[in-house]
Amino acid sequence: MGPCFVEGKEQLKKRAVGSVDGTQEPARREKVCQKGNPQLQRKVHAFSDMIKELKYLLLRNWTEKIQACVKDPLPETLNIFDIGSKLAQKGTNQEQPIQNKDGDVDVSSSNDIVLFQTKDVDHKKSSIQRPNLIVMRGKIIKMENQITNVNEYEAIAKQKLPKMVYDFYASGAEDQWTLKENRDAFSRILFRPRILIDVSKVDMTTRILGFKISMPIMIAPTGMQKLAHPQGECAIARAASAANTIMTLSTMSNYSFEEVASTGPGIRFFQLYMFKDRNLVTQLVRRAERAGFKAVVLTADRPFIGRREADIKNGFRLPPNVTLKNFEGLDFGEKNKAGSSVSQTRRHIDPSLNWKDVKWLQTITSLPIVVKGVLTAEDARIAVQAGVAGIIVSNHGARQLDYVPAPIMVLEEIVKAVEGRIGVFVDGGIRRGTDVYKALALGASSVFIGRAVVFSLAAEGEGGVRKVLKMLRDELQLTMALCGSPSLKHISRHHIFTRFPSNL
Repeated sequence: MGPCFVEGKEQLKKRAVGSVDGTQEPARREKVCQKGNPQLQRKVHAFSDMIKELKYLLLRNWTEKIQACVKDPLPETLNIFDIGSKLAQKGTNQEQPIQNKDGDVDVSSSNDIVLFQTKDVDHKKSSIQRPNLIVMRGKIIKMENQITNVNEYEAIAKQKLPKMVYDFYASGAEDQWTLKENRDAFSRILFRPRILIDVSKVDMTTRILGFKISMPIMIAPTGMQKLAHPQGECAIARAASAANTIMTLSTMSNYSFEEVASTGPGIRFFQLYMFKDRNLVTQLVRRAERAGFKAVVLTADRPFIGRREADIKNGFRLPPNVTLKNFEGLDFGEKNKAGSSVSQTRRHIDPSLNWKDVKWLQTITSLPIVVKGVLTAEDARIAVQAGVAGIIVSNHGARQLDYVPAPIMVLEEIVKAVEGRIGVFVDGGIRRGTDVYKALALGASSVFIGRAVVFSLAAEGEGGVRKVLKMLRDELQLTMALCGSPSLKHISRHHIFTRFPSNL
């Protein structure tokens, strides 16, 4: 046997019996023998010995097979047993997980693929049970590199983040019906793929407010990203720049305009809350302009904060070392407190915000203004009349008013109301490239993603955000090809049909 396995021949024999110290099998055999006749006793002994030897031989054969297919020795912490009972299934194409009673081993076999879970995995702290090592056709690969879709990052983030922080990012308002509906609504849109169309080249590039980006997927504003990862908004800015797409910085960011701008070139928007003190608003917008931000995204659906019961139960608060950096150095009306209190900042948001304030905002900046939080055709028409550059169909990630429709459900009526006069974007529940395609088919110019970015940031930092953007890009490219859309202009309403209620 290969030197990589700590357990020797005798240890393997003991495990094959079903006990590390080899005491369980004799006790069981003695119990059976006391009840049976001599002939039965001999049969039990013979059968037990045969099973014992068979298990040992199968286990030894299997471990030698693994050792022979890898060049480098397996980690010494690797510990496998109770494999023999599943060997009959190894010829199938489906992975058959094996987990011992202690929960510290996970092995599955599929032809030349073997998955392991090593001893250093802390199952008591882990909310997910998945292998973290794979031996595939002679190579050892860490399973952390095998994340296959955006949704998997949430489970990893949940295990890594404190409960208060995870709940802050993940939860919605009140009953959280809308939070679930944001995802479920996409399942009611089905494809009508076209065939025999040349899709050898698929072009996903587009222009947003005159800026060319690599794909119609942008990063939405999410607050307090340093809670997810020490590099917070700076890491996301670098990832967005590397993907050649747009990142939107929240008013409630833990890194300032200047710090984000110092990460390097990139197209960045600034998300703005309208504060009662208009001088404060002016200062924020001016700083964004000087830092090179290209647009102002005005959040219009939060005159008051929604009732997020998870935050109430957890007593959500920022730790002392995390501050709202955009307020440092500004006249916030209360000296020595600016940038340190979430609740104080929220109290300064103006609930009297109306369309006249949008006009006022246009007088203090030449940057294009995008209004975020539109859910009706009526408000979309008013936005066009107000002269904004675009609107974002959004329900604030289901964090404000519960029992409102998912943005994807009302997108089409809003697109029709706008009549192509301004850009229409959408966020909420987007986790797949297929979701992006559906939004584009319903008339969106582009989409924004929020939670997917934060969860990947928490899981793997900047690298995780890069992977999320690449996965969504690759999925969108594949969906376009399979639907017969070689470019964005070839995506149309004819490529989908919906099962939405007719009265919406």
